This record gives sequence, structure tokens and C-alpha cells, in this order.
Amino acid sequence: MKVQGKFAKALKITGLGLLAVIVLIFGGGFIYYQVIARAPLPRIDGELSAKGLNDRVEILRDAHGVAHIYAKNMHDVFFAQGYVQAQDRWWQMEFFRKTCGGRIEELTGKKAALMASDIYLRSLGLYGVCKREYESYTQSERAPLDAFAAGVNAYIAGKKPRELSVNYALLGLTGVKFKIEPWTPVDSLVFSKLMAWDLGLRRDAEMLRTRLHARLGAKMAEMWLLPPWPLREKPTILNGEDIRALFGGALAAHRPGGEGLSPAPGAGTVVSKNDTPDFCWMGGGNEGVGSNSWAATGKMTKSGKSLLANDPHLGIQMPSIWYEVALHAADDGTGRSFDVEGFTFSSNPGVVVGHNADIAWGTTNVYPDVNDQYMIKVNPANPLQYKWNGGWRDMNVRKETIVFGNGKPSVEIIVRITHLGPIINDNKYDPETGTLAGFNNEDPRALKWTALEPGRIALAIIGLNRAGNWKEFREALKNWDVPSQSIIYADTKGNIGYQMPGKIPTRSANLNGQTPAPGWSSDHEWKGYVPYDLLPRAFNPSRGFIVAANQEVAPPEYYDTLRARLGAAVNANFSSRYNKWPYGYRAQRINQLIRKLAPHTADTYRAMQGDDVYLSAGEVLPHLQKLELKDDGLAAARDWLMKWDRRFSEESPQAVLYAMFWKKLTGMVFQDKLGDVAKSDAGDKEMWAIKLLLENPNDSWWDDSATKNKIETRDEVLLRSFREGYESAIVALGKNRSKWRWGDLHRATFVSNPLGASKIGLLEKMVNGGPVPVGGNSECINNNMWDAGAGDFSPRTIPSMRMIVDMSDFGRNVSINSTGQSGHPKSPWYGDMIDSWRKVSYRPMLWTRPQVDKAAEHTLVLMP
Repeated sequence: MKVQGKFAKALKITGLGLLAVIVLIFGGGFIYYQVIARAPLPRIDGELSAKGLNDRVEILRDAHGVAHIYAKNMHDVFFAQGYVQAQDRWWQMEFFRKTCGGRIEELTGKKAALMASDIYLRSLGLYGVCKREYESYTQSERAPLDAFAAGVNAYIAGKKPRELSVNYALLGLTGVKFKIEPWTPVDSLVFSKLMAWDLGLRRDAEMLRTRLHARLGAKMAEMWLLPPWPLREKPTILNGEDIRALFGGALAAHRPGGEGLSPAPGAGTVVSKNDTPDFCWMGGGNEGVGSNSWAATGKMTKSGKSLLANDPHLGIQMPSIWYEVALHAADDGTGRSFDVEGFTFSSNPGVVVGHNADIAWGTTNVYPDVNDQYMIKVNPANPLQYKWNGGWRDMNVRKETIVFGNGKPSVEIIVRITHLGPIINDNKYDPETGTLAGFNNEDPRALKWTALEPGRIALAIIGLNRAGNWKEFREALKNWDVPSQSIIYADTKGNIGYQMPGKIPTRSANLNGQTPAPGWSSDHEWKGYVPYDLLPRAFNPSRGFIVAANQEVAPPEYYDTLRARLGAAVNANFSSRYNKWPYGYRAQRINQLIRKLAPHTADTYRAMQGDDVYLSAGEVLPHLQKLELKDDGLAAARDWLMKWDRRFSEESPQAVLYAMFWKKLTGMVFQDKLGDVAKSDAGDKEMWAIKLLLENPNDSWWDDSATKNKIETRDEVLLRSFREGYESAIVALGKNRSKWRWGDLHRATFVSNPLGASKIGLLEKMVNGGPVPVGGNSECINNNMWDAGAGDFSPRTIPSMRMIVDMSDFGRNVSINSTGQSGHPKSPWYGDMIDSWRKVSYRPMLWTRPQVDKAAEHTLVLMP
């Protein structure tokens, strides 16, 4: 979740205030920072009392600050987890909850560039949803959340803001006042909504599609928005064997072209420009954000047992979004011990990705369309009514007060809520004039989104932590509703599996969710959800492995059979035909290596996670090689590039030239036509679109719209792109191409929210990590993704952590986080893993008590 765009601009203003203070105190600014940055460092040795504990708890930290918590009971283990995560990551927890609640300006002070974000998030009402969610849980279901919150509050109780984070101290210099509020279970629940937004809603293309269709026409627009997925060239997660096992036998015959769905009547109407705020500062990353996960067993592994790997690809940030932790309770309430280790989010109890004594699991994103925007017709005589089935239906209203940390007068908005969802384009804020528009009765839109319904994902996570086999794993995932994920499974008995959980809407047969739908008739409402037992899954496939790297989940036969099971009256097709799934390059490479390198060990998995082969180049370079180049220097550069091994290693000089050429090529082909409606990102979608366009040298996409009375062709654009790319490489790195290094352009900077975006060099250096050179590229397995629209090659999305679990011997398990355990800049564990991460090196995941005792460097005892 990298800070950039409007948020960086807003914080630059804050930064000027900080700079003035530093200048006023002359050279003492650096010394002052050193003092206030050390103040929040927590105590990690000795004995402390913690009100709310039932018994003694030990917290052992290893050389990297990873906490191993040993408690007598479940309440105490989650209590201690909350305590520890608040010790290390309180500011991150605070920042996330304020963001989710539309309260970010309570931390920054009033900022014109952030008002729209706060208004939009208040309109969604995420906290109200999560409050209802918590209230729907039984007392036993609430227990981990309650204990976690109690532990957080035991740590923060009585502490001044500056004792919790340096961010409070420095932002306070600009006039912002802070009041530390107790942590609540709802604060933990709401973070899942933020992740659901980051992994799904932020990529919603409904509004973009209407505008691009108007600009380019449907056929041309869809070649960029949703080029046909390469079902014959790239592997899906499940194959025919898996689908037959899922449905218990014969599959429905595939009908080429599928249902032939079209948008609902009126849905293609061009509506107003996209008025969703710029949230790149919150979510960071690229459109193709995803993950890699795979498992192998039997003849595919050296031990004959299961091996699992996972590396989620999320926005680059400081500290990492992940927090590694090990939880051990002597009694889980049934007389058995509770033992689990892995990675979680700082705001949440339990382990999100990891293993227990019996099973391991990893997650990757999937891309079903779980939201729709509905066009609303407001009653001209009453702005609090909307048309529904021929009559007028009352809206609900909710007042929201936006408060600013710097004491500026608060702002009140009224949110209108239909039964379909809240209206999300009311209360438009003009940052230039500071005026608030109020109700939008011209083209209001309501948002229907699965995350705006009370969910049960918190129960799924605790269920996974306790599951002991495939049946219990699947039972736990019934509660995993949003965000939907691909979840890979492995166990100590040698089994592997796959389950896609989630609430996947079914729509009317004539609706596909691609454009805003009419919001005045029940004909266009969702009809239900795909039954859990019909969602994609696999168990012990004969091939001996499963690969989930965000590719299309299943072949067309799955959707045809699903349609046959559910009936032709509904559309349950969540395939790549109607939703943008990454185009399978990573999945293809993982499938290649999983066969080539077998039988596998943790070492072969390490090599795979660090692989930087760029398959897209193999689709493009043959066309470049065929060009007739009259410039001898350019021809020599082209021939030099043809000797490239197609690896984006940090040291590769040819990778520089290809990246420059590719950036120019996608810009010329796509950005020229997209104009100000959208930005070319040079990512996986454009990789596959270019591959298809290369087969049609006279396609309209090749033409340069800026030239009059001339129509450019493929070869002309390839030649120009290569020439300009080569020239750009020389400008950037000099004429001696043997000295070029990909890592000199591809440098990762881990930005700390919000001080890392202050635009004060000294301050950014103190709180940010990097920049460091990194290998990999978009859609390499080592998926350090840059975005052409951002203007440089800096990774925006990265493997946010890497984990390998050997079910035959947990002593071989390894992992690496992308930054470090701590969120305190003066902690030795703030960025100590960055260098290992960039080199694709690892540290042991300690499991047994003797291993932990031997490696422990700090021991904190909490007493009731």
C-alpha cells in the first residue's frame, strides 16, 4: 500500500510544517528525532504485569524479533498476541483503522487532497457493517477478538501518543492533536474490508468500461480492457480431471461463446466521469496484484510428503503489511495443545497464512466480480426516495461528522442508503474551492458489494488455525466470505488440495456485471450466491501438484456444468470472460519449473520463488528480430538483445534495453488511444494484448492517432519503440551498454505512512527503507511489478513475504518478510530483512520449543 499520488501531495504540505520546525531548532532537529524515535521502543525483556491475563505468558523473540508466544490457555495466547503486535506495530494498526473509518484527517489534519477519500469511506459505512458482524457472533466466536483487543489495550493503556509512535510526535509539531482511543474487536474486523477493497473493489472497471466504449467502440476497448484469456496457451488452476472429480462425473458440453451475455438495457449509457477518489495512497500496487502459491507431493517431492510455497504480492510499504508470529497454548479448551505459526496482519488475531501441527495453507487472490454499481432514479419531489418496481421507496440516511486533527471546523455529510447499498457519489468535494456539493440527484449510483454485508472471515482464520485435516480445512473455509481467495492446502499425511471460498453473486441471465445496472427494478438484483460445494476445489490430483498464481481458476467446462446445475435463469459465470484475471505468465512458468525441477525440496522451491524469467519477451522478440534495421548501431543493439537469456536479474544489462523498449511499445500502442480516460501500465493484460496484436499487423491499435493522413502498422511501431527505447536507455545509464544493470533502474523504496511521503529528504531517509536494487519484473515468478503509468521502473507491488513449508520436517521451514517485524524506525528489526528479501534469501521458521529456546535473544514474561 504505497503512499503516492494525492496523499503524497497532502503530506508534502504537512512536511513543510515539519521542515519549519526543524529549521527553527537548527541542528538540533536530528538530535531531537533520535530522542523521540527511541521513546516508543517497547520493553522486550523481564517481567511485566498485564491486567486481563489469566495466567503467566512467555514471549520469546529471536534474532529477527519474531515473537513466539507460550500461554496456558486460548484467552491468554490471543491476549498476548494483541499485546505484542501493539508493541511492534501500533502506528500501523492506528493508521489502518483510521483509514477504514474515513478518519485519516484526524491523523494528518485537514487536507483538501484527502477529503474525498474520507467522504467516500464514510459513505461505505464499513464500521457499521463490522459492528453488525461482531454482534452476530456467539460469545465463543467473539472470544479471540475480545482477548486480542484486551491485550492491545493492556499495552497502550496510560501511554502518551509519543510513547507509542514517533509519528505522533512529529505530526504533533504541525498542530495535530491526538487522543488514543481503546482498540475494539470491530477495529480488527474492519481491516478485512480494507483488504477486500485492495484485492477487488479498487479494480472495478464498470465506470471505466462505459467511458472507453464511448471513446473507442466496444471491440477496440475490450482488446485493452479484457483481451480473451489464453485458455489454450496458459494453464488454469484446475483441469478437466479436477472438474470431473468436483462434479462427480460427466461434465456439461462446452458451448463455444458461452451464454452470449450482454449488458442490461441502459447499462451501457455513458455516465459521468469516475468520481471515486484516488486511493493509490491507500492500496498501492498495480492492477495485476496477486500472489504465487503451489503445493506438490508424492513422486513430485524428494521426501514423498507435501511441500507448500506462498508469496503474496501486495503494495510495497514500510513496515511490511505482514507480521510473523508463533502462537502456542497448552490447552485449546478441549485438552489438546494449540500450535500455529506464520503470518498475520497487525490488526488481527490468529495466523492468516502458515501452518499448525497438521496442515499448512497459502493464499492467492482470485477475481470474481463481487460488486455492482446501480444507477438510481431519485424522486424529483423527495431526494430521500428512489424509484423501485414502479413506485417510490424510502432511503435510509446516516449523518457522518468528519473531524480534523488540527482543529479545523468539522464537516458534516449525509449519506443516503438504498436497499442495494449506499450512494457513493453524493457529497462531492471540490479541493480547489473547499465546497461540498451535497446530494447528487443527476446520476447517483449505489454500490452493492459483498463486503458491505456482515461476514465471518475472522471465524475462518481461527478455524484454519485449529483445523487438523482436509475436512476441517474445508469446514473452516465455509466462513471465508470476502475477499474470495485461492487457498492451497498441504498436510503431514502427504495430501494436497485447493479450495476457492467466498460469496460469489449470481445474477439474472441477461446481466454480466460489466457496466452499471438499472437500479429501479428487481429484475436486476442479485439472485443469490454460488453454493460453497460447487465452488472450485481439488484434492490429491494425479499430477501430484497444484499451482495457483492468480490465473483463470477453471476451464470453460466448469462454468458450463455450473450453469447446468444452477439453471439457465441465472448467470453464475465468474470466469475471465467477464472479469480481469491475470494472464497466466507466472502460472505457466511455475508449471514448467515444477515439472523440470522435480523431485522437490525446500531448496528447489527457493529457486522457483526467485526465478526471474520473463515469458512475455518470448512472444515479442521474434517479431523484433525479423525487422530490417538500416541503422547499424540499432541493428547491433537488437542483435545483442537477442542473446539475452530473458531473465530480469538484478545484474542483467539486456533487461534494461528490453524494459525501455517494452515501456515505449505499450505507451505508443495503448496510451495514445486511451487518452485521459485510463493509463497504460505495461502489465500482464497488455502483455497478452500485444501478443494478440502482433498476429494482426494492421490492427487499428497500431495506428498513431497523432499522425494525419497516415496509418501506422505493427512493424513501424516496433521499430520506433525499439529506437526510442534504446535512446532512453543511453540517456538513463550511458552509452556503454555492458555496464547497464536492471537493478539501477528497478529500485525498491519502502515508504512509511505518512512521514515517508513528507518530501523532506532527511526525514524520509530516517523512516523509509531503500531504495535497493531488485531483480524480477511484472509477471516473473519473482513478481516485483512496476507501473508504466507511474513514470519509472520502481516496483509498486512486490512479493510481500515468502514462505516455504516442508510437511515432512518443520525444521526445514523457511520464510522472509519484506522489511522487518517492527514498525519503530529505531528498532533493529525495522528493516533488517530487506537485504535478505531482495536477494531471495530466507530465515528459519522456528517451531519446536527447543529450537525457540536455543535461538531466543529476548524473553518477556507477562503476569496477571
